[in-house]
Amino acid sequence: MNFDHLQAIAFVQKLAWSLRDARHDFDDVEVAVFPPFTDLRSVQTLVQADKLELKYGGQDVSTHVSGAFTGEISATFLKKLDAEYVIVGHSERRYRHVESDETIAAKAKAARDGGIVPLICVGETAKDLERHEPSAVPANQLRGALIDFKPGDEFVVAYEPVWAIGAGSPATPEQAQNVASVLREVVRQAVGDETAAKTRILYGGSVKSDNIVGFMKCPDVDGVLVGGASLDVDEFSAIARYKKHATY
Repeated sequence: MNFDHLQAIAFVQKLAWSLRDARHDFDDVEVAVFPPFTDLRSVQTLVQADKLELKYGGQDVSTHVSGAFTGEISATFLKKLDAEYVIVGHSERRYRHVESDETIAAKAKAARDGGIVPLICVGETAKDLERHEPSAVPANQLRGALIDFKPGDEFVVAYEPVWAIGAGSPATPEQAQNVASVLREVVRQAVGDETAAKTRILYGGSVKSDNIVGFMKCPDVDGVLVGGASLDVDEFSAIARYKKHATY
C-alpha cells in the first residue's frame, strides 16, 4: 500500500527512463510493477501512451467475476486495463487476511480463467521451519494452488520465505535453490514436464542489488519478487540490470 496515482506515474516514468538510459534488454529480463488498484489506470495510460516496455499487474484478485462483493476486484476488471499479471497468495494476504489454500486456489483459477497470469506466492514462517522441512509448507501450498491447472496453463511461482521478508536477512542462494527445485517438481507433477520447464520460479525476501546475483545463479530461480527495494527507483533499476555487474 504505497504510492497514490500521481506518485505511481512519477515512479514508473523514472524507472522507465533509468532502464532506457541503460539500454536495458526487456526480452532478456522482464520488468513488471504491481501498483495499488487505484493506480492501475494511470499506469496503463502512461505505459501505453509512451510505449514503455514495462509490464504491470494487480496485487490481488477476487474469486468472483462480478456481483454483490463490495470491495472486490475481478480478473475481468484487470484484463480491461490490459494487466498481464496478478499476485495471489502473497504472504501478507495469507497471514494478515487469513487466506486459506482453498481461497488462493480459487483466486489463481479466477485469474487464469479471466486471461490474467497468476503469480502464485508460497512460503513458510519461522514457526513452520521449526515444525517441518524448509520446502514442506511452500510445496503443499503450491500443490493446493494448482489443483485446477492443466498442462499448458501459464502461471508464475514466487517463493517468499516469510521469515526473510523485510528482515534484511534473506535466504541464502542455496536455501532458495533447494526450495525452488522442490517447487519445480511440484509443478512437474501437477502439469507435466513441458510446463514445468517453462514456468518461472521467483525468489522474494529482502532482495537487493547487492545480493540478486547469487540468487540468479541458481538453476531453478528464474527471477525475483522485489519488496521494499522496489520503492527506490535506483535500487529497483539496479536489480533489473543485475547482469551488468554479474560475474559467472
